[in-house]
Amino acid sequence: MDVPSRMDSGERGDDVADEGQRGFFGLLGSRIGKQRGDTAANLHTYEALLLLQNYEESGQGWFWSTDAKGQLTYITDSVARLMGRTAGTLLGTALTDLFLPVDSHGERQRTLPFLLTKQSKFDKLPLRSAFEGDDRWWAISGRPQFDGGGKFTGYRGSGTDVTTQRRSAEDASRLALYDSLTGLANRFAISKKLDTTLAAFAQQQRSCAIMLLDLDRFKQVNDTLGHPAGDALLKQVAERLLKIVGNKEMVSRLGGDEFQIILPDIEDRGKLGDMAADIIASLSQPYSVEGSRCIIGASVGVAIAPFDGLSSDDLVRNADLALYAAKGNGRGRFSFYSSDLHTAAEDRRALEDDLRDALVRGEMALVYQPVVNSKSNMVSGVEALIRWTRPDRGVISPSLFIPIAEEAGLIWKIGEWVLRTACEDAASWPGDMRVAVNVSPIQFANADLPKIVAKALAATGLAPDRLELEITESVFLGDTAETAHMFKALKDLGVRLALDDFGTGYSSLAYLQSAPFDKIKIDQSFVRDATIPGSRNGAIIAAIVALAEALEMETTAEGIESLDQLELIRKLNVSHVQGYVYSRGVPQAELLEHTEGAWTIKPAGPARQRNDRFSLFRKVGAIHDNHRYAVVIRNLSATGAFIEGLLDVPVGTRFVIDFGEGQLVTATVRRSMKHQQGVEFEQTMVSDGNGGLCTRHRVSPYLIAAATQSTSALALPSFTTTSDWKAA
Repeated sequence: MDVPSRMDSGERGDDVADEGQRGFFGLLGSRIGKQRGDTAANLHTYEALLLLQNYEESGQGWFWSTDAKGQLTYITDSVARLMGRTAGTLLGTALTDLFLPVDSHGERQRTLPFLLTKQSKFDKLPLRSAFEGDDRWWAISGRPQFDGGGKFTGYRGSGTDVTTQRRSAEDASRLALYDSLTGLANRFAISKKLDTTLAAFAQQQRSCAIMLLDLDRFKQVNDTLGHPAGDALLKQVAERLLKIVGNKEMVSRLGGDEFQIILPDIEDRGKLGDMAADIIASLSQPYSVEGSRCIIGASVGVAIAPFDGLSSDDLVRNADLALYAAKGNGRGRFSFYSSDLHTAAEDRRALEDDLRDALVRGEMALVYQPVVNSKSNMVSGVEALIRWTRPDRGVISPSLFIPIAEEAGLIWKIGEWVLRTACEDAASWPGDMRVAVNVSPIQFANADLPKIVAKALAATGLAPDRLELEITESVFLGDTAETAHMFKALKDLGVRLALDDFGTGYSSLAYLQSAPFDKIKIDQSFVRDATIPGSRNGAIIAAIVALAEALEMETTAEGIESLDQLELIRKLNVSHVQGYVYSRGVPQAELLEHTEGAWTIKPAGPARQRNDRFSLFRKVGAIHDNHRYAVVIRNLSATGAFIEGLLDVPVGTRFVIDFGEGQLVTATVRRSMKHQQGVEFEQTMVSDGNGGLCTRHRVSPYLIAAATQSTSALALPSFTTTSDWKAA
């Protein structure tokens, strides 16, 4: 059908006024009816126009036309009104002004201006309305028109409303890319994001860190409160993560209780460690879910590109290995990836196998650390601490094997042995000195615990009030009736109860009102920094002491190592002290030597708190004047180290200590004693999240690669001392 594209000027003035009411096709139909001779051809054309008009009025589609300049010469009035205009006011408007530019909504397609300029035909081009308040999508089709001489005269076209389909597609796309429960990116979306980020950053030689998070004790929430409560808890977890990270596009839920975070342009392990610690602390705060109070925790694994992998697969795998290490070292921790973790994972599996038969082989033993009255220095009791000694590896730290025992389902068997052995040993001590035994949350959740305690007391003859069970705050996961019933059952036996590690993130005054504790143990994390100027820990300890006194409970400060810490604890009226300032754990035979009469211990230790020192045997490199010497670190702290392997190094000499894996730190010799040197680091080391230390920054593999390809070696700091030393 050839619809005239122009009218004479007289006709157009009348028609424009009528178009808003009658429509373009209605006008043409009227005109044809006025023309001479109602021939069959004219009737056919007239019927066709009526059908088009009916289609237009049905709202299923609409029509438009432009002149050669791209300005509207016709548009269906009903559509114009949806855009907040009328057909009359839109005539003469550029067609392109009706729609938003393609880039504004992220479409990847040829733009409408480009197609119009090229005089190309187009079909069902998706475009979004440009008018405020009209959030619609239209599918536009158009055909260029030419006169008899081949001159371009404009466009004629049609459109349909595809808003519903578009929104459905967006919803489907959102479901494909986002987690429906939390609204965070899902595994597929974050994987694509990580791929593109790492590819771009590799070309630009930029770093990118990722964190993998796993919630601790989340399964217990599902089991005790139900899956709807678990879903509600996951939503709150997502909200807390977003508050810390900030960028929603960089946080994802991988599924279950696993989350992943992408952190572009961050390789400072001090900052990453602080963020991981903030995340753990935030997620460990109590939640309110459907009227119940829930407490969970989190473990975090961190890997950084390009140091820990260049591809997303390598980076995620290594972050997962770091997460596994964090969980294996007691949960509620973070861990950075290092190549040592591969060996550690194998060692962990071997430890689990050996742990199953450790009791049978007689490799387990107990030592007892004194708990001392802070005023009189008299020992009032001891805490039983388990030790595992393997013939091939020596003593294995409880912080390493206890989490393995919990995961492997061995903690109940080991815990029962500890309880029975501690009661048996204590029954042989003269006097009324108490023994404290740790009870893990897994043991506490077992309904048979009171029976096992009663059986141990009956078998050994130990008076119930001489046994103190130390229970951590995590047993208050859901404040369930079972928890209250367990406390009552234990107190009915006559034993004492101590709240262990108070203040580590799960604290609530509410449960202290009902839980029948006899003692609060103040976690050593508060004690450790209490003497540092500006620390608020002293005020926190004072508040805990005041609370305990009001509730008629004793207090014990754990981890006291220096005399200034002890002095502060005494001033704050803490009733009891436990730590190296008095004694380490001693075996049963040595303990019996002190139990005849009153046992008094004189405190001894460093005058002031020092940075944590780690005794170790680690081979590292000491670089000086482009010479590399093999040395051994015997003692390491955040600010320095004690090394051996060189003879008579002058005080003031500067080294670069190479810890491996790009970890370099400049150090200055402050003490020199023949083949041993005490060095001070130029920049302090930071926590690796698992009780160790690492450098804040590493030398980028990009820089190392560039250095190895150049004629000169990687530049190292120059030194003023040029003497050479012999290996010790």
